[in-house]
Amino acid sequence: MGAAREVGRSAFQVNCDGVSFLLDYGVELGREPSYPMKVSPQEINAAIITHAHLDHSGNMPSLFSHGSTDVYATPPTFDLSRLLIEDMVRLEKEGLPYAQAEVSKMMLHAKEIGYKEKITRGNASFELRESGHVLGGASVIVESQGKKLFYTGDINPRGSRMLREADLDLGEIDMLITESTYSQTDQMDRRESERKFVEFAYEVLDRKGTLFVPAFSVERSQEIAVVLKNAGFKHKVIMDGMAIKVNEIMLRYPEYLRDAKVFADSVNHAVWVRGESERRKMLGEPAVIISPAGMLVGGSAVFYLQNLALDKRNGIALVSYQGEGTPGRKLLETGKVSIRGKELKAESEVRQFEFSGHADRTSLFEMMKKIQGNPKVLTIHGDNESCTKFAEEIHEKFGFDAHAPEAGEVVTV
Repeated sequence: MGAAREVGRSAFQVNCDGVSFLLDYGVELGREPSYPMKVSPQEINAAIITHAHLDHSGNMPSLFSHGSTDVYATPPTFDLSRLLIEDMVRLEKEGLPYAQAEVSKMMLHAKEIGYKEKITRGNASFELRESGHVLGGASVIVESQGKKLFYTGDINPRGSRMLREADLDLGEIDMLITESTYSQTDQMDRRESERKFVEFAYEVLDRKGTLFVPAFSVERSQEIAVVLKNAGFKHKVIMDGMAIKVNEIMLRYPEYLRDAKVFADSVNHAVWVRGESERRKMLGEPAVIISPAGMLVGGSAVFYLQNLALDKRNGIALVSYQGEGTPGRKLLETGKVSIRGKELKAESEVRQFEFSGHADRTSLFEMMKKIQGNPKVLTIHGDNESCTKFAEEIHEKFGFDAHAPEAGEVVTV
């Protein structure tokens, strides 16, 4: 119902002979938000949010405009989803198919579950498995009448400094719905990315500049803080914007982290900025400033960009995915920034570093090797080429019946 040959608006309806589950219901945020195909809450027995990112969670409240259903996720996923969705409601105002009332209603129907906790509805059941992508993030197993479906959601089989590896102990499966985001590209080794990022931070601060790191508020901002602490970074680290609220949520769920002490030490070591007056003070001395939004679309990142981009001593480290048409992509490709309505050349040094929370090509194929059984495979959550080529390669290498579905396609197993 979404994320077919595209990234964004993930949604999959699984029908099990009388029982129906909705796996994710997201939005695609561009100049105008776009949504998956419509589903009525009366059609489904339960909805599941795999993780908090808006392309998976952001349309879930619309189910509560004319009805209701039970919504399942891990406790941190609900806390983080609510934070991101309420922020979107505040920013979009008129553009959404729901308002704050529907978000509140969704939370009244929220059912918190842990990993490997089986939920049964009629002749079908589902359970969540650790995905290694964001705090509380999950993949989903659906079972019915002796058949088993595995939906990866967004997955990182290797985990990260903050998160454990994905749980791929699945047994034999009959259908696999897999993300394909980076199926055609390998990323730089994570340790190498970290080393180059820390080197750049020292270069900028050694010349008495400030390093600005626009980063997604959920996970990426915190990971950058962990990387700096782990490297024994000697200078001041500042965190700002929604990343502060995310820090507070993540500190409440130590059991979902790879190493809760390392995480707490890293984010607590940073200076947390709250409000405009504190923000202005932070510009006075060299530091690393981590602040959303990761693609420079709004948030406190705009304040820092406007104040730091025109001084050649400063640096800007892009550590998040830069979507087409975003100010971050424009900065990367043209070196230009918009400051108070004017297009100007950025004087600060701009570099990009790979810190993706998704599986890359190598780890997607490592995951495929662990798949048991002879499943039908649907490749989703990638651009057209990533989905279609990945399906061809899966068929070639593993012999599985694989293809990249279109939105609205029905596949039976």
